Amino acid sequence: MDLALEEAESLEGIEKTGPRGGTGPGEKPRSLWSDAWHQLRRNPVFVISSLMILFLVIISIWPQLIASGDPLQCDLSKSQQGSSPGHPFGYDTQGCDVYTRTVYGARASITVGVCATLGAALLGSVLGGLAGFFGGWGDALLSRVADIFFGIPVVLGGLVFLSVVTSTTVWPVVGFIVLLGWPQIARIGRGSVITAKQNDYVQAARALGAGNGRMMLRHVAPNAVAPVIVVATIALGTYIALEATLSFLGVGLRPPTVSWGIDISNAASQIRNAPHMLLWPAGALSLTVLAFIMLGDAVRDALDPKLR
Repeated sequence: MDLALEEAESLEGIEKTGPRGGTGPGEKPRSLWSDAWHQLRRNPVFVISSLMILFLVIISIWPQLIASGDPLQCDLSKSQQGSSPGHPFGYDTQGCDVYTRTVYGARASITVGVCATLGAALLGSVLGGLAGFFGGWGDALLSRVADIFFGIPVVLGGLVFLSVVTSTTVWPVVGFIVLLGWPQIARIGRGSVITAKQNDYVQAARALGAGNGRMMLRHVAPNAVAPVIVVATIALGTYIALEATLSFLGVGLRPPTVSWGIDISNAASQIRNAPHMLLWPAGALSLTVLAFIMLGDAVRDALDPKLR
């Protein structure tokens, strides 16, 4: 029986090898993942977006590397002043250094985006994968629950849910985004699992007596995870923008937390008198969201042979 299952797994390896799996006569064919990595390394969009994200992650962990000041240290005598030596972005209404606050603001935005994406991807992929694999009443129930969450307006839901929260940490915002974000990933994961379990090597393993756990973990999940990764990567940038939107409206992150959304909210009413207060945090937010969307597009192109 074990030998028969190994033969089924070898069939899986053959089916996972795409038309571009080999690089030359006599060479071992590449798997989907190695072929995708081969494509990504040659894609300038992937390289540029990865370098941008790497820089953002580094400054979110160690902001003191490029900003020596304190984002909460303010001097009202310098309120709304423009750029000066040592303070290239100028000062905000409270006399805080805009450059320092822009650098430190990356930490909250990246933290919310990464944690919300991990939570939504984990919850959505598990629920969607189980529903797609087993089907039945569980699949129908998940689909109806997901439809309910899809019908909730994101911004309105945030205003209602977060307005009753008094915490100044990132976790209420993360929890809200996970709550509304998992159905999208669950639907993608469900569809991927339904497609993967119909492959010949999965049917062969089932016919040879493989259990549901073995088929799910060994055969189905590795071949259904690619679309989830693509959607999660793009969603990360969307979640960062959503956090900024909620903070702008006053129900997301709150002082003394340093956030791009908070700074944009404070600068909105002063755009004529001190446009630099809005320009820099808004620019940092836009570049961050763009970097993750570019990365997601590059990963999608690499994992989907039809787009090559």
